[in-house]
Amino acid sequence: MRGTNVGRWRGCDGPRRRNAVVPTLLVGAGVFASASLLVACGASSEAADPQPAIQAPSRANAARVGVADVDGARIHYQVYGDIASGKTPLLVLHGSFMSADAMRPMIEPFAASRPVIAIDQRGHGRTGDLPGPITYEMLADDAAGVLQALNVPEADVLGYSMGGTAAFFLAIRHPNRVGKQIIVSGVSRRDGWYPEVQRSFAEWEPEMFAGTPLEAEYKRLSPTPDAFPTLVEELSAMDTANYDRSNEAIRSIDGKTMIIVGDADGAQLEHAVELFKLRGGGDVKAAMQGFLAESPRARLAILPGTSHTGMMVETKLLAQVATPFLDDVKQPMPPGFFKATDAGGGAEKQSAD
Repeated sequence: MRGTNVGRWRGCDGPRRRNAVVPTLLVGAGVFASASLLVACGASSEAADPQPAIQAPSRANAARVGVADVDGARIHYQVYGDIASGKTPLLVLHGSFMSADAMRPMIEPFAASRPVIAIDQRGHGRTGDLPGPITYEMLADDAAGVLQALNVPEADVLGYSMGGTAAFFLAIRHPNRVGKQIIVSGVSRRDGWYPEVQRSFAEWEPEMFAGTPLEAEYKRLSPTPDAFPTLVEELSAMDTANYDRSNEAIRSIDGKTMIIVGDADGAQLEHAVELFKLRGGGDVKAAMQGFLAESPRARLAILPGTSHTGMMVETKLLAQVATPFLDDVKQPMPPGFFKATDAGGGAEKQSAD
């Protein structure tokens, strides 16, 4: 899966002369970028290559937008809902070459029941290029700095792809800032990706993206519109560097964790299961007794027929499985199998009827 021929990317000047070969993991971001590009060019969806119908995001729909100064770096954020409501906010961290705008399909189902904070991570979106490299340590510190600037002592965190890895770093480096974690198509170390995917990161070059919707969307949002080649080079360097977190570090994270991956994802299923177990999943007692006595510490969801970028199409299903986790809902007892032993709904295994 080193790359995929995604056909002829179309800009406002029509199709490119040659096919652009873009790494598979980036096509999803291109889908969302091209939605905005079509609006900007005045094109209709019928004139474009087939892709999911997605309305271009709008900043006006965010309750509050702003910039947080994090050690001199200006990090752009969006807030949905009231972060002073007493409900734990959900911090959303996007994937490579994406933005808070591009995460709108994933944000909206959660924003219906809780405040959501979405940031444009350094190098991306309205934050734009910043001095120096991009590292997962920096992404984590930026996220913690935004929470501090917003006077949010603790947030649950949803990280997608690059944002999933950044979420692990955030929980390790700033444990007091993180409650629950939802890791969507993310890894804790490089070999969590399929080897072919891992090798493709080293092949990213700015020329591969010239004229694509990814580049166009970057230029639309960024205060540094000419720095897209720099972003490509910085992300390639970040994802080929040694960012591996040890099993001990992952196991030591305090909060509860949900791992979500597609069955055709770039993140390996074996790694997702390993992360699930490291975070406390695989409850043998529950397996033996046949029911959950309490809300589990770790949850695992493998979405069927879902690729890495296809996760952005399955946002309603994702929210459906993740919302009970955020709300600490325990699976109800099925009727006819167990007999209640207390008024609070506790149960003890008796015998199957």
